[in-house]
Amino acid sequence: MVNIDTVYQRVLALANKEQRGYITPQEFNLFANQAQMDIFEQYFYDLNQFLRVPGNNTMYADPVDILEEKIEIFHQGQTFGDGTSNVFDTNDLSFDLYRLKQVRFNNTAATPPIGVKVEKTTHDKFMLSINAPLTSPTLMRPAYYLRGDSIVVAPTSVTSIDVNYIKKPVKVEWSGYSLSGSELYDSTNSVDFELHPSEETKLVIKILSLSGITLKDSSLYQIAGAEDNKNIQQEKQ
Repeated sequence: MVNIDTVYQRVLALANKEQRGYITPQEFNLFANQAQMDIFEQYFYDLNQFLRVPGNNTMYADPVDILEEKIEIFHQGQTFGDGTSNVFDTNDLSFDLYRLKQVRFNNTAATPPIGVKVEKTTHDKFMLSINAPLTSPTLMRPAYYLRGDSIVVAPTSVTSIDVNYIKKPVKVEWSGYSLSGSELYDSTNSVDFELHPSEETKLVIKILSLSGITLKDSSLYQIAGAEDNKNIQQEKQ
């Protein structure tokens, strides 16, 4: 977590230093949410780039570990099913679902019961497979496809599933109250960033950039890099 007031105060101080005026809480909240989402989505782009490089398990092991640690914060799991249907409504996930990771099914018919991964497929392939005896999904080889906000699974005897997914970062908000003409921080009604603590300086830089402020002093960029390097070294210990 990154404290939202700490970021806001740093942004205000740097905006003042650059003689760019005051950034209102409303403007800050808008830029803060965009900055958090930009940094969050960059994790997946960077991770994909590292994993595509041959021999990444040695050369890029540390950056990959750090990225996976930062993404781990957003991993969630939920069970769906009422024991009567093979169609699972995930509408309550739609507000914070970023990426579906894995669907699993607890096959209690097996001895002993075993957790089975449900393979994702397309609607067309799903329909072809359930009508073909040799490829039809079974309790040991179940399959699913996405239909709007629903997960449809075959065989129909699968009536409960465990869904692992990556959620979106929570919407942040700096909330304040007026006292004697000043806007003071309201910690009770504010919402912090969900990003890893090492992202604080990156957030400051990104928010300033979104507000149209380009820093003349490069030291802040160096600090952002140093925070990531410090995190890598701590992971090694």
